[in-house]
Amino acid sequence: MLCLSSTGRVKCPPLMAQNNPTAGSQWLAQFDGVSPLVRHRALLWQFIQRNVELRHKGSHLGLIWSILNPLLMLGLYVFVFGYVFGGKAHDQSPETYALSIFVGLSIFHFIAEVLGVAPTVIVANPNFVKKVVFPLEILPVAAVGASFVHFLISISLALIGVALLGPGLRWNVLWLPLIFTPFLLLTLGVAWAAAAIGVFFRDVTQFTGFLTMSLMFASAIFYPATMIIEKSPAAWNILQFNPLIHTIELSRDVILRHQPLTLGPLAYLYCISIATAVAGYWIFHKLRPAFADVL
Repeated sequence: MLCLSSTGRVKCPPLMAQNNPTAGSQWLAQFDGVSPLVRHRALLWQFIQRNVELRHKGSHLGLIWSILNPLLMLGLYVFVFGYVFGGKAHDQSPETYALSIFVGLSIFHFIAEVLGVAPTVIVANPNFVKKVVFPLEILPVAAVGASFVHFLISISLALIGVALLGPGLRWNVLWLPLIFTPFLLLTLGVAWAAAAIGVFFRDVTQFTGFLTMSLMFASAIFYPATMIIEKSPAAWNILQFNPLIHTIELSRDVILRHQPLTLGPLAYLYCISIATAVAGYWIFHKLRPAFADVL
């Protein structure tokens, strides 16, 4: 079996033979999205690398853009929001306010990028759909993985910016993996569901543009969530269920405000993320048998 990469054709790692499933194992397989990823981890890593390379294929700087793009954006936000508009929130300096926006946008851009790519990730690879033994569930995960690489670069630059221009870093930043883990699970669930639904409803790609724009304004990116609570409690009664707003606020707490983790929002984030990941994989598993018929 051959897989395509941005540099040519490379041989895929051998796929493990499938055992004869029992009724119980078949039922559990509907909700178990971890086992296939572990079983085909070498192939998954190959596709993540391929997606990262394809994003900058043909450019002279290549993978350097993975660092240069977020670095330019960080400088732009600090200059525009920090100095040109002189923006600030509460007792924050203009630099800290700009860094706060950059942290929020980095988190938002990650899930927005996945929403833009996921609905077409299966449609764009019909040859893999027709291979019975190919683990299709890794295609949405590979798209998430490639976006997560760029997300980590952006967050790393944000931490450097906070250390040099902001209030400095403290041990609170060690909580970031605890915050980003459920956020990654949430994004995986969304990617699985969007990839499966996008096979049957091509209009999903048109709707995701409106969805991402709505999500941006509903996630307190350009202002703190406390402003919503103070000025519009009725709106907060709805927006408090948005997991993205909690991811952004928890990240700002540990990076910029040097505050301890708030366990309530974190617990909610884990619950909604695990449920979304399980539901997303269940949708993908249920719709997968019909992919070949549509494509």
